[in-house]
Amino acid sequence: MARLRLTVLFALSLLFAAPAAAQPLVADLSDHLVKITLGFEGSEVLLFGAVEGGGDVVVVVYGPPENITVRRKEKTAGIIWMNRDEMVFAKAPAFYQVMATRPIGDWLPDALRERHQIGPQYLSLKLAPGQTAASPDETRLFRDALIRRKQILGHYSESVGTVAMLSARLFRTGVRFPTNVPTGAYTVEVFLIDKGEVVSAQTTPLYISKVGVLAEIFHFAHAYAALYGILAIVLAVLAGLGANAIFRKT
Repeated sequence: MARLRLTVLFALSLLFAAPAAAQPLVADLSDHLVKITLGFEGSEVLLFGAVEGGGDVVVVVYGPPENITVRRKEKTAGIIWMNRDEMVFAKAPAFYQVMATRPIGDWLPDALRERHQIGPQYLSLKLAPGQTAASPDETRLFRDALIRRKQILGHYSESVGTVAMLSARLFRTGVRFPTNVPTGAYTVEVFLIDKGEVVSAQTTPLYISKVGVLAEIFHFAHAYAALYGILAIVLAVLAGLGANAIFRKT
């Protein structure tokens, strides 16, 4: 009920704010910070907005940038699978999702999709500096493998999500983050597109961060990696000894 009330109030504020600002597109998030705590089971952030005039709404969510290594396994001696070739893609988005008011393949020009990187196949995934030059076909194979892996993890959308039009002017959509979502700074881009051209665009920041006990453990593990590793081994051994003692008594 609280979320529904927030939805209605937020939508009404956008409805009355849009004409005063004389902007073709106004949008915002229900929350700009996603907190990851112990027991985190994923989260959904609501995006609301209002448009002035006709057109379709496209939402792209991405971030944070990271270097991603893609390896190719091959059989050695006919029986053992081993990593052979690899490519490192620099500053690839750790998370990527697209939503739209209708299937974008039906009306959105390829040139515009490439310019604004709308769709996984249009992402500008570049090799890290120092990579050995490879043929375009070879690079494409590794690039496609990266996208498939990210889709399996739930970090890249496999299909275009839905932006619902609540009226002729108001729209909303939900951005769903899985339990294994990467932390960091994200970007939410909202486009108003009419007749194959971007009429208006808006960029909104979003942050995903570990908080509470989980944040303290994360900081300790990175600041004191060696000590954290020793403690983890000790705890694992103690847990094993404890379980063994219990089974002996039973």
